Amino acid sequence: MSKLPFELLLALRYLRPRRTFVSIITLISILGVALGVAVLIIVISVMSGFDHDLRGKILGFQPHLTVTQVDPVTQTSTTMKNYQAVADVIASNKNVLGVSPFVAGPVLVETQGDTNRQALFDAPMMRGIDPEIESKTSHLSHDLVAGKFDLSGRGLLVGVDFANNLRLQVGDHLSLYSAREIKKMKAAHDRKEDETILPGDYEVRGIFDTGYYEFDSRVIITSLENAQDMYDLEDSVHGLFVTLDDPYQATVAKAQLEKTLGDDFYVSTWMEQSSGILSALVVEKNVMFYLLFFIVLVAALCILSAQITFVIQKTREIGMLKALGASKLQISGIFLFQSAIIGVIGVASGFGLGMLAVHYRNEFLHFMRNATGWELFPASVYQFNELPALITPGDVAVICVTSFVICILGGLLPAWRAGSLKPVEALRYE
Repeated sequence: MSKLPFELLLALRYLRPRRTFVSIITLISILGVALGVAVLIIVISVMSGFDHDLRGKILGFQPHLTVTQVDPVTQTSTTMKNYQAVADVIASNKNVLGVSPFVAGPVLVETQGDTNRQALFDAPMMRGIDPEIESKTSHLSHDLVAGKFDLSGRGLLVGVDFANNLRLQVGDHLSLYSAREIKKMKAAHDRKEDETILPGDYEVRGIFDTGYYEFDSRVIITSLENAQDMYDLEDSVHGLFVTLDDPYQATVAKAQLEKTLGDDFYVSTWMEQSSGILSALVVEKNVMFYLLFFIVLVAALCILSAQITFVIQKTREIGMLKALGASKLQISGIFLFQSAIIGVIGVASGFGLGMLAVHYRNEFLHFMRNATGWELFPASVYQFNELPALITPGDVAVICVTSFVICILGGLLPAWRAGSLKPVEALRYE
C-alpha cells in the first residue's frame, strides 16, 4: 500500500501522458508556465543588472555630491573664488571622504590630421580636475586601459569610445578650442578683422574605460590649471566634487552641508543628477514585471480549460468515488493536486531555463552578432558593452511563488465543480 494520499495518487495517474486532447492542453499549460517564469526571471534579472551596474558606473566616475555657488540676487550659478575655504568646511563633515575642485564645460576638439588620415571633429565635455586629489577619491586612475594617469603640462585623458570614434592612440595630439578661443573668434568676426586664433595643443596621455558609454564617449579629462586657463577663471573654479564614505547617504550629507554652507551654495546628489535614467529603470522593471505576468495568466487559463474538460470526462469516476464515500474535499483535492503538479513542473522548468539563459546571455549575443551581423545590444543605445544581469533571490522567489499560486487558482473552479457533483447526477446518464 502506498503511503501517499489517494487524491495525489489519482492525480498522478490521471496526468500520465495519453494521446488525448486533455494531455495536449496539459502539455501546453506546462510549457506556458515554464516560458512565463523563464522570461520573467530573464527580464527582471537583466533590469536589476542594469540598475546595479549603472549605479556602479556612475559612482565610479560621477561625484557623490556636487557643490556650486549661486548668486544671491539672480540665483544662478557663479564661479567659486574661495573654494579652498569652502572645501575645508565640507571636509569637516563626518560623512565626507574627499573634496576636489573642478572646472567643466564643452570644448571643440580637432584631431591633427596628416597625409594618411583626415582631421576629425567632436564636441565633448571637458573636465578639469586636481590629479592628486582625484586619484584618492575616484576610480578614474584604475580605469586606464592604455597610457598613464598623467595630466602634467598639456596632458589629456580620453574615454575608450571617444578614442575609437576619433581614431586616437596614446601620444596623439589634439587641438582644443575652448570658450575663450570661440569668444575671440566671434569678436574678431564682429570687428570684421582677419585674426588668426590658435587652439591649444594637447597630448593624449591615457585612455580610460569606465564601462559606461556616456562617460567613455563624451568626457575628456585635463588638469585643473589647464581648464581654468581655457575658461579664463584665474584661481576660481566651477564647483567642488564631494566623495562620501557611503554614497547612499548622499541625501543626509546634502541636508547637513546645505545647513552648514548657507543659501549661497547649491548641493546636488548623484541620484538627482542621474534621476532620469535611474527612475526610468525602476519604472521599466515594474512595468515589465506586471506585463510579462500575463504569460503566466494565459497558462493558468490553459490549466482551467484542461481541468474543466477533464472534470467532464471523469464525471462517471467522480460519481463512483462519491458513491463509495469520498468526501467533497477529497474529490476537489484530486484536481487541485493536478494543478499543483502542473505548476511545480512548469515553475521548476522555467526556473532552470531562466537561470541557464541568464548565465549564457552574453555568449548568445556574441553568437547572434557573429552569425547574423546584427548588434542586438548596441553600446551607443544601452550604454553598456556587455548585457548586465543580477539574480536577486527575492525577485526569483516572488516570481516562482506567485506563478505557482496562479496555477493553483487556475484549477480552483474545476476542483470546486467536481467536488460539488452529486453521485446520482454523475451516474444518471452512464
